[in-house]
Amino acid sequence: MSNLRLPDPSFGDNFETALRRFFSPTVFDGEAAQQLKMRIDVTENEKAYAVKADIPGVKKEDIHVQVDGNMVSIRAETRSEKETRGEGDRVLRSERQYGTIARSFSLAQDVDAAGVQAKYADGVLSLELPKKSPANASRIAVQ
Repeated sequence: MSNLRLPDPSFGDNFETALRRFFSPTVFDGEAAQQLKMRIDVTENEKAYAVKADIPGVKKEDIHVQVDGNMVSIRAETRSEKETRGEGDRVLRSERQYGTIARSFSLAQDVDAAGVQAKYADGVLSLELPKKSPANASRIAVQ
């Protein structure tokens, strides 16, 4: 067997499934190879926003967080590591992806960039984004 085939339960009995049986899976990899994705959870309380972002397989040195007002941008670079194979071994399928993954989103209130805390452990980036206190309206005396 020259190629490793993985069953895909999301496909039903249709023409494309029939084609997949006859051709190598690499012919249709454009659809199967998904973009790198970053899944996030955002919560808030009266003082701050908390963000948890799944970024597995990334070194903390390769994660960049930028805060500008109420905009938050997270970017991470995954790098390929040199594969070593034994003599006569060949790669049948490689699904690990390498490249840049990024996510930007806006919050309802500006963030105090000086107080942002970021931690990365077990593939999860945790951000603590304190809310910027709104400028107090000053009353103008009319003379």
